[in-house]
Amino acid sequence: MLDTLDAAAVRRWCAGGLVALKRHQGEIDDLNVYPVPDGDTGTNMVLTLTSAQQALAMDLGTLPEDGSTAHGHALRLMARGALLGARGNSGVILSQILRGFADAVAAAPAVRGRELAAALRDGTAAAYAAVARPVEGTLLSVVAAAAHAAERADSDDLRAVVRAAAGGAAHALARTPEQLPALARAGVVDAGGRGLCLLLDALAEVVTGESPERPAPAPRPARPPATAERETGSEEYAYEVQFLLDAGPEAVARLRAELAALGDSLVVVGDGSAGAGTWNVHVHVNDVGAAIEAGVVAGRPHRISVTRFADQAAPVSPPVAAGGRAAVVVAAGAGIAELFTGEGATVVPGNPSIGELLDAIRTTGAARVVVLPNDPDTQAVASAAAREAHGLGLKVSVVPTRSPVQALAALAVRDPGRRFEDDVIAMAEAAGACRYAEVCYARREALTVAGPCRPGDVLALVEGEVHLIGADLTDTCAAVVDRMLGGGGELVTLLSGADAPDGLADAVREHVGRRWPFVEVQAYPGGQPHYPLLVGVE
Repeated sequence: MLDTLDAAAVRRWCAGGLVALKRHQGEIDDLNVYPVPDGDTGTNMVLTLTSAQQALAMDLGTLPEDGSTAHGHALRLMARGALLGARGNSGVILSQILRGFADAVAAAPAVRGRELAAALRDGTAAAYAAVARPVEGTLLSVVAAAAHAAERADSDDLRAVVRAAAGGAAHALARTPEQLPALARAGVVDAGGRGLCLLLDALAEVVTGESPERPAPAPRPARPPATAERETGSEEYAYEVQFLLDAGPEAVARLRAELAALGDSLVVVGDGSAGAGTWNVHVHVNDVGAAIEAGVVAGRPHRISVTRFADQAAPVSPPVAAGGRAAVVVAAGAGIAELFTGEGATVVPGNPSIGELLDAIRTTGAARVVVLPNDPDTQAVASAAAREAHGLGLKVSVVPTRSPVQALAALAVRDPGRRFEDDVIAMAEAAGACRYAEVCYARREALTVAGPCRPGDVLALVEGEVHLIGADLTDTCAAVVDRMLGGGGELVTLLSGADAPDGLADAVREHVGRRWPFVEVQAYPGGQPHYPLLVGVE
């Protein structure tokens, strides 16, 4: 049991929190309130805290010369690591909670109960400040409740305050469905809030020596998580397959032998756990299905990535445009990446961390950079990377694109002859004038604004909301284009996904030609995961 939070306790907290998040990673991923297969909050929080732990591990124990305390130095390393590794909204908010926490107590001679309560209060303020439109019933509500409970404890007893904070967070998590109707309809609690509760419970265990007994939220049906693009290579084999695998060492040994017989460039590395752990599996093969099936037999594969080398454009940083300008674009899909590269942009694979985006911005060599995130979650990451870049003397603006089709519209109006600020405004206007839609399959039952859906139904989302529920993919794609063109439009852009059936884009193009003969249609192989078709209407 501890009376104060020292540097050693900070390290144990980070390690214990990461273990807890990894243990519940799939559970948190499955707390997705929408039936579309793109929720990865647990994965993002694990990656964020992994970066925090790596930052602590790289420290040689030498205090900086600014007079920082040992615990303050450790907390700032943890917060800085989380910031650079933050992915998605949940990761960004978590990094800000840790930053506010560290700033509040870095100079304090000791961190007892009241200092911890003040740290949670400042962490809450930093988290709310990081979100343009705070929504209650989320991670924000949970951290606010933890801070409030800690302050109400009104004690210097660190153990009492930590217990109060963790308990307040748990009660707030249980109330999140009452605050967000979408959570209530899905019958789940907030995913980010669940992750924060695990971190606070880990802190309580470090301080008190006791593990809080709390029931986990009811599990949800499993969904395929987000994929990420990886390296190219191998001339003999056509595909690169990579995934994370939860399995024991004996199953992994058998998997190695099976994959070695299927292809080459085989790499299987674990997280160092003594028993069942998480492994990163990488192999080049011709039979993708057999490689993934071998992973399923061995354990629980997730974050599956499949890249066809013939379609993969090598990531390049194009020459800096006149006036020292550049564009950095986030792209999930080889075909989409190739389109953006052709437009002179530097491409970053989907779901990047703040550090990865910052590296891409610096790699351009430009003094003025525009960033197009192409996803609501990545927008928070892009904004944080832009703030970091400003500290390096770079001028970075984020155009809040929510879909790759909006980024294509924005890049099409770039003009290096304009002032940078005017060019950013023109790009933002072009992106805003491009309405977008996504078509995918429902992964579970849910109540949407278009009515109830069941697993296997085809969902058409316009501007992020389900507008149509259908049974046939091609018919639903055509119907959503009709609905969008009903509001006007001269140009339709179609991006077919990695799992799109052959001829899908052609069938939609032919439909538009018959129904809307004066509308131009551009169709490209996008290669994006989850969504067989992305649609843009300008």
